[in-house]
Amino acid sequence: MENKFFYIIVVIVLIYFFYNNYSKSKKAIKMIENGAKVIDVRTSKEFNLGHFNGSVNIPLNIIENNIEKIKSFKKDIIVVCASGARSGKANSILKKNGIKSANGGSWSSLK
Repeated sequence: MENKFFYIIVVIVLIYFFYNNYSKSKKAIKMIENGAKVIDVRTSKEFNLGHFNGSVNIPLNIIENNIEKIKSFKKDIIVVCASGARSGKANSILKKNGIKSANGGSWSSLK
């Protein structure tokens, strides 16, 4: 019985994870279609291995130093990373600084 309960929990978590990523991607794609700018907050090394076409690389560790640059884009912002964790942190930083932004999750889901 314990194994059954464990598997049910795992399935629920996986469904939530995939649904959450799907809805982030869907929202992000709609915003991009409306002119939003994509900022990839991964490291430069990660960004150079592959990224969403047209995105700008501003790593999470320096995003607060680039608030004025980001505001100068004069567009809504989608932040992405490898999994959605760093972009979630970046999204909070941008919102705290009055920038309209959304966490797009993984950059690869925007392809």
